[in-house]
Amino acid sequence: MKLFKNILLYISAFIPMYFLIFVKVIIDIFNDNMSWNILNTLNLFTLVLLIFFGFIGLVWNIHFNKEVPQEIVILKKENITDKHFLGYFSLFVFFAIPLDLNYISGFVVYVLIILMIGIVYINNSLYYINPLLNMLGYNFYDITYQERGSTQAKNAKFFYKGTLEIEDKTYWVKLKNTNFSFIDKNHLKRGN
Repeated sequence: MKLFKNILLYISAFIPMYFLIFVKVIIDIFNDNMSWNILNTLNLFTLVLLIFFGFIGLVWNIHFNKEVPQEIVILKKENITDKHFLGYFSLFVFFAIPLDLNYISGFVVYVLIILMIGIVYINNSLYYINPLLNMLGYNFYDITYQERGSTQAKNAKFFYKGTLEIEDKTYWVKLKNTNFSFIDKNHLKRGN
């Protein structure tokens, strides 16, 4: 089950790219640059499924994880959204613009590249590289924190919607893993 959730999380990272390719194919078909055939129908159907499953994976991982919330005090934070977002965005451009999906060979290469990137993404727990979350207003932070009542400092990567303030505040987190967790804005507690 955990592997399936991680695969869906990987798929969610590419939702903007799937959308761009979907728009490209639709425009090419309506401008007679591509024909309406079985391959293009399969391609559109696949893109719709990927977008759907990506959203399911994102919602599942954010709102329906079974981790118990922990109260933490953030000692140090660094917003590292820009370090990962732009590099990943270049993959979108690489896929969406030059790849000719009108041919079976182009479609097969497209699928193989997605699979290869997915293997690297999941094997290296790169779940924090998710441009869709940034587009939805989340920032990505490398954080040093302590669990409430502990003196041991720990490091993790967290998403937070908006700008994270750490002075005189504690937060609740559901720590999925050290590479993909969310600070719960709804359970913000002021003061120590």
